[in-house]
Amino acid sequence: MSAETWQDVPLAPPDSIFKLTAAYKADTFPQKVNLGVGAYRDDDNKPWVLPVIKKATQILLNDPNLDHEYLPITGLPEFSAGAAKLILGADSPAIAEGRAVSVQTISGTGANHLGALFLSRFYHWDAPKQIYLSNPTWANHHAIFKNVGIQPIDYPYYDPATIGLDFDGFIGTLQSAAPGSVFLLHACAHNPTGVDPTRDQWKHIAEVIVAKNHYAFFDCAYQGFASGDLNNDAWAVRYFVEKGVPMLVCQSFAKNAGLYGERIGALHIVPPTKDAADRVKSQLSVLQRSEISNPPAYGARLVSLILNDSALFDDWNRDIKTMAERIISMRNELYRLLTEELKTPGSWVHIINQIGMFSFTGINPSQSQALIDTFHIYLTANGRISMAGLNSHNIRYFAESLDKVVRGQV
Repeated sequence: MSAETWQDVPLAPPDSIFKLTAAYKADTFPQKVNLGVGAYRDDDNKPWVLPVIKKATQILLNDPNLDHEYLPITGLPEFSAGAAKLILGADSPAIAEGRAVSVQTISGTGANHLGALFLSRFYHWDAPKQIYLSNPTWANHHAIFKNVGIQPIDYPYYDPATIGLDFDGFIGTLQSAAPGSVFLLHACAHNPTGVDPTRDQWKHIAEVIVAKNHYAFFDCAYQGFASGDLNNDAWAVRYFVEKGVPMLVCQSFAKNAGLYGERIGALHIVPPTKDAADRVKSQLSVLQRSEISNPPAYGARLVSLILNDSALFDDWNRDIKTMAERIISMRNELYRLLTEELKTPGSWVHIINQIGMFSFTGINPSQSQALIDTFHIYLTANGRISMAGLNSHNIRYFAESLDKVVRGQV
């Protein structure tokens, strides 16, 4: 028998976002605009290293006791504890009662994977292994769950007619789903729509989840980034804990600390008792050991310094506010240009009603493609734009181009 040649391996398509970025980089047009990638840029379209990260880096560099030893399997303990307090709240009953299980992960993607893998192995599935994902959701969610044998199915979320939340459809699915179903929820700044439930709507969602004995799988990639307030953006998660909703939370520090390439995240599982928490942590440790042995130290040390030092934490809050306020200002300016100056057909109030890094413009795939082909403005086919890609130098060009596309003048 001949050696394996892998000729039968199907050629996979490139990742759509990374393909978009590559096309943008290869484009020589001077006014090109990249609204595809979910990474913060300053008003000069440059990556922004947070001042507090620079401070924390200097502290690490000047620490004579710093080494490069392995971290524990479940990560840097002071990082995980600080991360739990950040998302669950320092006064969380889950933390006080010793039933919050926190594990350092390879950013939010790793948290999603470890959470999915744990559920795949240990959740009491009464039916086929499946998870309800919002339609639409972060594209990677589908692959993450399929890879561990959990089938994604959609629940209604985005309403194209209102460019807002299909709350009735969402609640209807929660009510009709089999008891004990798993629902993935975006904690704040929904990706890709930027459409979040109100607090009253979150309360109703929690009420139905408890009544139906569902499981809440929270993904929180944008705490602080959405509103500029870390506590405000954690409200839904903390409310669910308070109400005793069975749940876990995936947490990322890519966006709110600007540590995209350092892959810093955490998975928090909240069982009902400390005994159950100890059992859960023991199995998470086994799963993590078999996959990555232990997580990387550098980014965790940076974030740990910030979370556990009040002066650095205050600095971080200011940096987060800087990023959030710039994005909000871009929303306001884009809305003003479209409605007041250009008088672009249609309603554009969703631009200022949506929250976080992304906005669903409401344009269709052919209009999105026209923006790419004619105006060198790179965005995803579903009309999602990264508000962080807009700045005072390119926002008028984008608004005028969008106006032409909406009017069919291309």
